[in-house]
Amino acid sequence: MTALGAYAAEVSALPMDVASLCEVIQGVLIHRDIAPFLYSLKLSEADRDDGNLRPIAAMLARIHALDTRPLTIAREPAHRLPSVCRHFSLMLCAILRYQGIPARPRCGFGAYFEPGKFIDHWVCEYWNASESRWILVDAQLDAVQRKAFNVDFNPLDTPRDRFIIAGDAWNQCRSGRADAGRFGIFDMHGMWFLAANVVRDLASLNRMEMLPWDVWGLMGMNDAR
Repeated sequence: MTALGAYAAEVSALPMDVASLCEVIQGVLIHRDIAPFLYSLKLSEADRDDGNLRPIAAMLARIHALDTRPLTIAREPAHRLPSVCRHFSLMLCAILRYQGIPARPRCGFGAYFEPGKFIDHWVCEYWNASESRWILVDAQLDAVQRKAFNVDFNPLDTPRDRFIIAGDAWNQCRSGRADAGRFGIFDMHGMWFLAANVVRDLASLNRMEMLPWDVWGLMGMNDAR
């Protein structure tokens, strides 16, 4: 999913620091579900379908089909690739991997979108060699979203109690330390949703970063015991 293919040369010219990379990504991607509310952008069903792109090479091809300029030039919202959180995380991961930095998208739940709820979400986790630790980065949270969601932390070092990795959320709910009914998205919540995200995160850790709605194997649409 993170193989750059013909776009490796362009990515080689991108900045080497995470903050600048997030700005680049935010300048070419837009969350398709947030776009109408925070960016006054009405998307057609064809536009929204771009959110089904999986490999980074296909994403980059579509980004350039929408706007031929270099990735370092931020697009107006209407010319960005309609995506979801997984795409922001995958793009940062792909760039970091190309730069030789261990990275992986993580599937879990964000505690900063709706008060009292843990919303289905993805971030990127990378290895910071100078600090000898894995750091979570929410590459989706630009200035507009940080203000709208009252983000009170640094998205470049997202606290692990603000983004809860799927396996940790599963353990919390199984042990009774958290309510599974608060984890999910839209009208989908509960242990079955947690279980599905655990499988998605496991797949991502094995370099098969699927879409948030991909379902297979142990994943199902009923309550997981």
